[in-house]
Amino acid sequence: MPRIAGQIDRAKNEAILDATSDVVFERGLAAPLDEIARRAGVSKQTIYNHYGSKAELVRALIERRTQSIGAPFEAPGAEAYPETTLADYARMLLQTVANERGIALFRLLIAAAPNDPTLAGAVLPRGARGSRLKLTSFLERESLAGRLAVPDAAEAADFFAGMVTSHYQMQGLLGLAPELSEARIERIAREAARRFMRAYAV
Repeated sequence: MPRIAGQIDRAKNEAILDATSDVVFERGLAAPLDEIARRAGVSKQTIYNHYGSKAELVRALIERRTQSIGAPFEAPGAEAYPETTLADYARMLLQTVANERGIALFRLLIAAAPNDPTLAGAVLPRGARGSRLKLTSFLERESLAGRLAVPDAAEAADFFAGMVTSHYQMQGLLGLAPELSEARIERIAREAARRFMRAYAV
């Protein structure tokens, strides 16, 4: 079968990011690129060719997760059914908060920020802020379509994310396992979306 253009590069990218997730989780942000390359089955030079630096590599790792969190806004019919879309987004946020690796990476970035503010500055736009911008854009479109009345979409996005994650994110950062079963995540996601829709109903 002929190779599709770019297919190998995409496979390498995924392998590199998967290896980065594993190694950073085990050894922190100081994890050597040599180990990441070994686990990904690529050369160290390949990592530099793809990402240029460790900061860019970590940023790409976070961006991949952000894309996953924001996926509900790109789904067919997302704008026509805002309550369902918001519930799907809330569910992704809560699953991230409940994810041990996601919380571990967040802790590492917080710890590194005082000594390496450029790293935090590089990854923030691709992390929570990037996800929030997608929600903001979605709310602006819903308002223009007349399905919601949101005077300040950015502020409303902050309200929604805060309502969803509540104290669960802080619990995770403190090493206290958040009580987030699948059933609880589903209940919180649906209730948050329902209340938000009522608050900004036309």
